[in-house]
Amino acid sequence: MIFSSIGQGLLWGILGLGIFMTYRILNFPDMTTEGSFPLGGAVCVASIVSGVPPILATMLAIVAGMLAGLVTGLLYTKGKIPVILSGILVMSALNAVMLYVMQRPTLSLLNQPNLLDNFRNGSIPENFDTILLGLIAVSLIVGFLYYFFNTEFGQAYIATGDNEVMARSLGIPTDRMKIIGLVLSNGVIALSGALIAQNDGYADVSKGIGVIVIGLASIIIGEVLFGELTFFERLAAIVVGSIIYQLLILLVIRLGFDTTYLKLFSAIILTLCLLIPRFKEKLQLKTSFEKGGAAK
Repeated sequence: MIFSSIGQGLLWGILGLGIFMTYRILNFPDMTTEGSFPLGGAVCVASIVSGVPPILATMLAIVAGMLAGLVTGLLYTKGKIPVILSGILVMSALNAVMLYVMQRPTLSLLNQPNLLDNFRNGSIPENFDTILLGLIAVSLIVGFLYYFFNTEFGQAYIATGDNEVMARSLGIPTDRMKIIGLVLSNGVIALSGALIAQNDGYADVSKGIGVIVIGLASIIIGEVLFGELTFFERLAAIVVGSIIYQLLILLVIRLGFDTTYLKLFSAIILTLCLLIPRFKEKLQLKTSFEKGGAAK
């Protein structure tokens, strides 16, 4: 179960990397996540069932997620609808899109090929297929993001998130940057949804409920544990945070808690991770105050 959790953590880590692009860099939460994640799984599974090769089906899932991000971006930048509301509108609409794509709420991959088949043979221990697929996918995404954010275009994207007014004064098309950010972010998130659907063996329209909490938990856990990091290390910390989160969920299950309430435990874990920096600050202030009082 530990190896299974590590494999799941790698695949969910891709979700965290996608959310990082909007939540940390552009400084806004994108609710499209809860629609583009299951959309990736729905498009991928439906395509495979229709006879499309798994690798191409996964690519189609990425494109579907990017289109969802594009719609949110246009509503936000051109329609002047608040970003959270834009995401909620698109997320709601995607529920109908997924039902149209799958023709049912749940679609199974039973007896169908998937990407994990390429890593399954007698020499690989059980659950290592998920780990291998996760490592390859995470390496590709981290490599792409590291390259992208070190380009001139990527630096303009970061500047948009840091200070939009200054970025606009420098001639950076901030609206275009936001749209591209939402497109790329939701493409990465849909990839995570596609890979997890193949690993689970099915796609479900309700799979997106609460996934933004899982992605945020990956980001926050990585930040709390590792503190100040370089950009590359920060990307790696998100993946490590995702693995730790999955291991914490495994611990909850092994302790005998009802799995029906996993979403509640997820919210509690994220809340604790968000509160830890506050506790640290208060502890440091208290220590400094006590030292100052002792010095006097």
